[in-house]
Amino acid sequence: MPFKITAIRARYPRLAELALALGGFGIGTSEFVIMGLMERVAGDLSVSAADVGYAISAYALGVVVGAPLISALAARVPRRTLLISLMLVFALGNIASAMAPSFWSFVALRFIAGLPHGAYFGVAALVAAAAVPIEERARAVSRVMLGLTTAIVIGAPLATWAGQWMGWQFAFHAVGIIAFITMGMIRLFVPRQPHDVEASPKRELTALVKQRVLFTLGVASIGFGGMFAVFSYVVPTLRTQADMPEVVGPWVLAIFGIGGILGNLIGARLADRNLMKAVPRILLWCLLVQAGFYFAANNLYTGILFVGLVGTSMALGPALQTRLMDVAGDAQTMAASMNHAAFNCANALGAYLAGVTIKAGATWSSSGLVGAALALGGIVVFYIGLRMEKRSDRRKALKMSDSAD
Repeated sequence: MPFKITAIRARYPRLAELALALGGFGIGTSEFVIMGLMERVAGDLSVSAADVGYAISAYALGVVVGAPLISALAARVPRRTLLISLMLVFALGNIASAMAPSFWSFVALRFIAGLPHGAYFGVAALVAAAAVPIEERARAVSRVMLGLTTAIVIGAPLATWAGQWMGWQFAFHAVGIIAFITMGMIRLFVPRQPHDVEASPKRELTALVKQRVLFTLGVASIGFGGMFAVFSYVVPTLRTQADMPEVVGPWVLAIFGIGGILGNLIGARLADRNLMKAVPRILLWCLLVQAGFYFAANNLYTGILFVGLVGTSMALGPALQTRLMDVAGDAQTMAASMNHAAFNCANALGAYLAGVTIKAGATWSSSGLVGAALALGGIVVFYIGLRMEKRSDRRKALKMSDSAD
């Protein structure tokens, strides 16, 4: 049975979802814009473009560290207050990043800016799910997640263009301003929820030892990695194998983002219809389109088409977020936040494995085969977890039967 979240209906539910999605838009823009400004950052801070990768890794590490840490320490903080506080830290982290006096201070500040990421999305998902009937939870979560996917289509390209024109620092200042606007909108439109008097760090940490939670996070960490295996190298792949002009690069990323938006919306409907069937079916779709990219990448038009199809892998997000709500019990905040930590682990895993494969002499499009293998791994983890879950349920049923006798 899914965990029942006390419904706190917003007076203006769509404005509340917009406020939460705007925060996701700012976070997504901050996360992805640096990939388009690497050379500018490197030049100003006197390092190589490759060194800027440390700043990207530092941000991802901040997400992984911040999700469990903040969820545990802020267990008794009312969710609206926590969301505003997280946006404040995010705003200051990005503005400080723009003012960093040296490269390593920039890396440290990117770590700080990443700390609120996972906890924000986790808490925002819970607030959105609490504001709608239970059969519409996944769609409410997907509307909040639209902020992240829209950032790929609009936020990161616009911020990259502005950063190239007015300096890379402008992009991070702009993200900080978005975060401050988000704080105001959350204060105005997101309903205040009473804090849980029984919440505690210990209770939230129980999520990390729940078998069903861990298997769901395993599916996210491995199954989602395939999308990042392709996305991380999509521009050099098409430039090398399909002779794509450089000016087409930003449009390719936008097409990926459009695929992400469609996948997010469709995946939410599938999850609301039948969650446990949706997860493996979406993973199978991921396997097929990522494998298809390997064959499609030698032609510009088919390559771009499959970039959009790979973007639909975002359909997995709402399904896994909803599944975590169902299996987390009392540790809702921790489980929901850890989904985004797992998402960043998938980012690191997919990019690393695809990079190793390419460096070993495989074609650039072999990233699609790596992605397909990771999607298959996600399916395997899902079914192993499901089998163990059924076995555990049978044992409990037998114990109840014995005790009744």
